[in-house]
Amino acid sequence: MGVNAGGLVSIIIFYILILLVGIFAAWYKKRQNQNRGSQAASESEELMLAGRDIGVFVGIFTMTATWVGGGYINGTSEAVYTNGLVWTQAPWGYAMSLVIGGLIFAKPMREKRYVTMLDPLQEKFGKVMGGFLYIPALLGETFWSAAILSALGATLTVILDINMDLSVIISAFIAVGYTFFGGLYSVAYTDVVQLICIFIGLWLCIPFAMTHDNVSSISTTKDSWLGEWDSDYTGVWFDYALLLMFGGIPWQVYFQRVLSSRSAKRAQFLSFIAAFGCIVMAVPAVLIGAIAKSAEWDKVGIPARFLKNGTGAIHEDHLRLVLPLVLQYLTPTAVAFVGLGAISAAVMSSADSSVLSASSMFAHNIYKMVFRQQATPKELVWVIRVGIFVVAAIATAMGLTIDSIYGLWYLCSDLVFVVLFPHLLCAVHVPFVNIYGSITGYIFGLLLRLGGGEPLISLEPFIEYPYYRNSEQLFPFRTFSMVVTLVTLITVSLLTNFLFKSGLIPAKYDFLKAMERQGKHNETQQYELDVPKYDNPNYTN
Repeated sequence: MGVNAGGLVSIIIFYILILLVGIFAAWYKKRQNQNRGSQAASESEELMLAGRDIGVFVGIFTMTATWVGGGYINGTSEAVYTNGLVWTQAPWGYAMSLVIGGLIFAKPMREKRYVTMLDPLQEKFGKVMGGFLYIPALLGETFWSAAILSALGATLTVILDINMDLSVIISAFIAVGYTFFGGLYSVAYTDVVQLICIFIGLWLCIPFAMTHDNVSSISTTKDSWLGEWDSDYTGVWFDYALLLMFGGIPWQVYFQRVLSSRSAKRAQFLSFIAAFGCIVMAVPAVLIGAIAKSAEWDKVGIPARFLKNGTGAIHEDHLRLVLPLVLQYLTPTAVAFVGLGAISAAVMSSADSSVLSASSMFAHNIYKMVFRQQATPKELVWVIRVGIFVVAAIATAMGLTIDSIYGLWYLCSDLVFVVLFPHLLCAVHVPFVNIYGSITGYIFGLLLRLGGGEPLISLEPFIEYPYYRNSEQLFPFRTFSMVVTLVTLITVSLLTNFLFKSGLIPAKYDFLKAMERQGKHNETQQYELDVPKYDNPNYTN
């Protein structure tokens, strides 16, 4: 089979549309700032936080796009097909993470006018410790981008029969192009177009796939796609549920939206509406997974390599392609192209946010806070832009060369839950925690999580938790590791505070300046890159 010319043309048109929207958004925002004159935000603030001027309509879309991306849509269909709806936790788990984030973090973070998620961590635990906490955040964003770019390349290969490497590189180049110049404002406006394409594209495909001759009614096959509860895996189910709900909070892609809102109340409102949007956007992906489970795949002309032992089931090596296989073999060609545009939109919606988030944290929290405090906003702009290119290049290279990207991303997501969430919770809400508790909690949490192993990257466990069976950890060890991190962070902080303040340990032995930092923390902190224009009640847009 040769390259599908019609599909290729449709994808090129779609990519050009997204690129033009991103460039237009950057131009429009720059023109607005010129008209405002002295009230305009600095260029670095524009790039990272869109001048803290994201409106309600765009804000709803871009906040929803925090989680609704390539991995979310493809992964939901795959999970329904593989394990059933009862084990498909991402849609409601990530929706709950937005609700909890809105209730617990959005208001205090926005009121403090932080620039990135790492600001309260560096404020509380110091610049260097903040750098160590940046590591799981950076790896999570990079591996996430690599995973979804890899999935997109495989999808385009299945449907268009084009070279996977070329498709991944072009997709990454488009996402980097408009993000490089427009920053969050371009990302936010393209999120609007991308989410609309995802919603319309997937819903357009469903009636055709559902009524295909070789697809049984999903009402008669509900036992297979709903899945069965296995009591032996109850601990695993709750482990992943809590990981999604709380581990889905400490990501810069979320806080970039929170901190770009015009007010704290609006940041909370957008979080709650986006949670509802996550559920709505998951519905077509769930239905496609159910359709795939109800299809007789050996009768639709699918190549033998996609089938499991010549049966009517999809081979386990190709389960991540459930959604594109439904588009390719269960819908008309023209409809499949529209659906492919939806998948491409989902991927770019994730990739652009991730590379911007990782580069923003590096520029502000590592380059400026640790190495060059006197860096100008103009200098930061170019650090961010270089960072966007570097992170995207690394993610693209990984997506093309590493087979276990998803396994690496799962591991990094676990580290975000185990290490970052307790630190962020304490930094925002527990005033007495310090760097000694942070270091100890970081080490304990990291060891306990790595000790549980990770089969997807062949990381053998060196800790056998309770209910360990047949090389499987049935104990919720991720949640246990997170709780140990949290308890250790609080306990060691209380102990060291008592020892230093009581004089049992002389202040001169406070080598990490924890007590000095606590004193400074009581002073008002200002993280705004420039004067907070959009928090000024006299400012009008």
